[in-house]
Formats: sequence, structure tokens, C-alpha cells
Amino acid sequence: MQIPIAKRAAQVSPFLAMEVMERAKEMEAAGREIIYLCLGEPDFSTPPAILAATGQALAAGATCYTHSQGLLELRREICRHYLEHYGVEVLPEQVIVSSGTSPLMLLLFSTLLDDGDELILPDPGYACYPGFVSFSGGRPVMLRTAAADGFQPQPEQVRQLIGDRTRGLLINSPSNPAGSVLSGGQLQALADLPIPIIADEIYHGLTYAGEEHSILEFTRDAFVLGGFSKAYAMTGWRLGYLISPLSCVRTLQILHQNFLICANHFVQLGGIAALQQCQGDVADMREVYNQRRKELVGRLRGLGFGVHFEPQGAFYVLADARHIDGDSQRLSLDILENTGVAITPGIDFGEGAEGFLRFSYTRPLNEIILALQRLEDYLRRRGKLPEAGKTGPAEGDRSC
Repeated sequence: MQIPIAKRAAQVSPFLAMEVMERAKEMEAAGREIIYLCLGEPDFSTPPAILAATGQALAAGATCYTHSQGLLELRREICRHYLEHYGVEVLPEQVIVSSGTSPLMLLLFSTLLDDGDELILPDPGYACYPGFVSFSGGRPVMLRTAAADGFQPQPEQVRQLIGDRTRGLLINSPSNPAGSVLSGGQLQALADLPIPIIADEIYHGLTYAGEEHSILEFTRDAFVLGGFSKAYAMTGWRLGYLISPLSCVRTLQILHQNFLICANHFVQLGGIAALQQCQGDVADMREVYNQRRKELVGRLRGLGFGVHFEPQGAFYVLADARHIDGDSQRLSLDILENTGVAITPGIDFGEGAEGFLRFSYTRPLNEIILALQRLEDYLRRRGKLPEAGKTGPAEGDRSC
């Protein structure tokens, strides 16, 4: 029997970072040595204070349903964090805690978008944004950004895309895949636009240059997605939160009650420990990432990749590889098969990153250096190493 598939499910594209990783796992199972530079998965262990808190919580029986918006103590800690770090007062009633930010995106877009309503998304941007919007019934409107702007949306570009059915702009700072960070002035200019801002702040805590700002410093009519996966090395714990204007919270809470109920009880207690006790751990991890960032950027440029701006946050480098092959998926898979180095193709993040490769520096420095040595051998075999004294594509080749 041929079982029909719903159109909304069939239109979701594969997540190529996962496709590359899964092929790499097949190769590893067959005996190949693989270096994974394809996923945003911290290689650090979850900090000891979180492990201790969750272990004690499990022993004490913290395995029950909680309030659908999350434990009040955790929501208060999130509010305290925003007050201390950004000078922003957030009420616990504005916070919804869930099992990561992904389900919260689905609930948020379902709240904001009727069928055919539009949400402006950066291109390139996180690969799953368009799928969330489309699955919720909305229409993603892709805003092509430029390398010179760190692949971040510019206010006048956004204004040109605003129409009668525009329901918001999604921004991501620090960003995936580019690692760029929006300044306070840039955030203010975007906040002045006549549409709501949805700010994905999941990489906050991982900024290496400049000051880190939240969109809530510049407007209260914004939605903020944040969580513990990246800065606290808690990807598998699945713990995130959404800060919403009060006018939308009740609708979001009802959806959360119906579709997700609540985040895991003991994991929420781990989140409290993270905010109260683990800022030193975050600082230590950030310093290691920063060392890797500097090493990776320099070595990629030396191999001829175009790194048109230095990433300032997150743990990614988006490198121009169009001088090697304009088809980033083909190039990524060829590199994997011939070197055992797993890298995400730029096309995963939108047409604006086609021909680029995203390198994740969430592996130890010795593995990163070994990966780049393998890449050097690969490029030499293909005749694509730069001539002496050249470190990347010419300045005139940097348009996107």
C-alpha cells in the first residue's frame, strides 16, 4: 500500500550537516578515521556542577511534570541573568522553558503566522529556519546578505521586503553559519523597523570580540530564543527558553501544554545550577574556542580559502571555496571521502552560501590541525593550493 505523505512534511529539506555526519559515521564504522568539523556540538563535558545538581535531583525524585512554562526558580534565574548581563528587566511570566529552542520555534511561528504570512529570514542562516516557517504555514522570505556585512541583515534591505503579510524578522547573533555578531547600533537600527524581531540568541556566552548585546536592550516587542546547549555544553540535555511579550505568552503556553507539556524536571534543575554556578566554566570553554578560532582562520587563509571576515562568536568559520568547486555539497562529500574530514556544505544555509564550506571548531586543536594537514594534501593533489604569498581569493572575487 502506498501511504501518502502530507505536503507540509514532504517540503522540508534534508539537514545537510546531519547528512554529512551520518555518512561520516558509516565510514567510521567501516574503519575510517574521521575528524568531525561539521556539527555545532561542543566537545567539552557538561560542567560538574550541572552533573551534580541533576544527579541529586534524580535521586530526590525530580522526575515529575512541572509548570508548563517551567520551574519558577529557573525562570527567575533566567530573568536575573538578563538583568545582570544586559540590564534588561524580564518577568518570569514572560519566559517559557522547553526541551530546546527547536520546539519553541515551531510554537512561536505557529503563533505568529497564519497560512501565507511571511517571515523575513537571513540568507545564509541556520539551515532549519525555513523548514520551521513553512511547516507552520508561513512563507519564508529570504534576505540575501553580504560577506562584507558578516552575512547579517541591513535595515534598508529589510524595509524593501516588508509587505502587508510580513509578521517579523528573524536575526541570529552570534550567528550560524558565519559567527558574526551584531553591535548595539546595528540591533537598535533593526529594532526601529516596524515589525517584530525574533532574536535567536542561542550562542550568547560565546562572543570573542566586542560587547554582547540582547535585542531586549533596544525593544521590548521582541521574542528571544535562548538556551543551554552551546555555551554550557548541554546539547543532549535539550533545555531552552523563549522570552515573549506578555501579550503572546498565554497562547504560547497553551500550545506548549498541548504539544510538549513541559521540559524534563531534573534537567531544569541542571539549568538552575548552570546559571548560578557555571559562568567560570563557560569562560574557560570560551577561551579554548577562541584559541581554536584564531588558529583555524589563519590556517584556512593559508590554504587559499576565503575568510572574508573573522568570526567574532559561536564556533564556526564560513570559508569561501568557490575557487575549488562552486558546488559545496559535491565538494564537502569529496573531501569527506578522500580525507576523512567532515565539513558542512554552505548550501545547507541558503543559496547565499553556495560555494562556501562551514568549519566548526568544536574539536580539540590537535584534531583541527590534523584535519587541515589532510586538506592541504587534498588541495595539492587537485592543484588548488595558492601560489606563494597568496592566502585566498582575490579581493574582487569576494562578492556573494
